[in-house]
Amino acid sequence: MPQKKALLLVGLGNPGDAYVTTRHNAGFMVLNKVAESFSIPVEKKKFDALLGRGLIKDSEVILAKPMAFMNLSGIPVQKILNYFKIPFEDMLVIHDDIDLAFGRLQIKENGGHGGHKGLKSIIETVGSNNFVRLRIGIGRSEDYVDIANYVLDQFNTNEKNVLDRMIEKARDAVVATICKGTKKAMNIFNDKRLITTQVQSPKVHGSRLESDED
Repeated sequence: MPQKKALLLVGLGNPGDAYVTTRHNAGFMVLNKVAESFSIPVEKKKFDALLGRGLIKDSEVILAKPMAFMNLSGIPVQKILNYFKIPFEDMLVIHDDIDLAFGRLQIKENGGHGGHKGLKSIIETVGSNNFVRLRIGIGRSEDYVDIANYVLDQFNTNEKNVLDRMIEKARDAVVATICKGTKKAMNIFNDKRLITTQVQSPKVHGSRLESDED
């Protein structure tokens, strides 16, 4: 991920109090954690999105939460890219993913949408899939016949026990992607281990990412 100009970080989710803690809002949760960690208020209303601008280490970032519903996420994202003149390859989209087990993270370059309506909207609206994604694993459940009901439901008790840890590690993955580059971040975070309360991860200290990895 090039770092010459401002980078766009997009967290996907649905607006409204009813959706705040649902599985489909994992992207919002991670973006909120990034914003909190680096004191970047995401409050400015523009282009049917909430925006914030600040620094992560020495990289300028624009944080965005589309306030259109998930399947219309591409419209505000396109407006933001055009307004700030940000190329696709300088965008990182953070989203939930049912094809990853709960507690897994994966950084991915390019690719399709895998049935995710937010990604589908972005790819179709901006006309490119040439951007980085951070996939937040929420898994699947045989208890739900309708996938929509599953992703729009709350995390269960077992998931809630490690949810904060997963969000923090996803925050670390975002920071590593920005500060170390996509390839190095992939090497650190793209494995098959699940997030547990025992998993250790890089620590954010001020505006630096502290890690044992180079």
